[in-house]
Amino acid sequence: MINYTKRYLLLLTSILILAALIPGSAMAQGSYPTDDDVNAVAKQLYCPVCENIPLDACGTTACEQWRGIIRDRLSEGWTEDQIKTYFVDQYGDRVLAEPPRSGFNWLVYIVPLLIFVGGFVLLIGAFQRWRKAEPEVSSRKNAKQAAKLKKAPDEYISRVEEELNKRSKG
Repeated sequence: MINYTKRYLLLLTSILILAALIPGSAMAQGSYPTDDDVNAVAKQLYCPVCENIPLDACGTTACEQWRGIIRDRLSEGWTEDQIKTYFVDQYGDRVLAEPPRSGFNWLVYIVPLLIFVGGFVLLIGAFQRWRKAEPEVSSRKNAKQAAKLKKAPDEYISRVEEELNKRSKG
């Protein structure tokens, strides 16, 4: 009986030790964000110093500091949206790679679409006009050519007769 009790205690102790080690190793691996995690947020923001350069591609000191702030916030458990909101509150909407879809910024999304649709409508209209105009032109050309061909034998015959008359007289 003592043998079963020792085995039971040994098995229980082993299970508890393994259970304690598994969460500890998982927490150690995921506690600090990787460069990929930082760059995933940084590519959604623009450099505060340079014009039109994403934060993940800029090498200025300010961008390095911003990436450090992003890393710190991610390690504290902040989400991407919370981090972007933090930078927008500090520096305004100009730091966002994609402007927010509200207010005047809607024009950024609507105007290109309207231009595309308008150009497509104009192109369709132009093609329709070209298709309608082409048969009229070709039918007029055909009519003129047919008239010339009908007149041609009469003109040629009269010229030939004139030439023959000139030669016979001379």
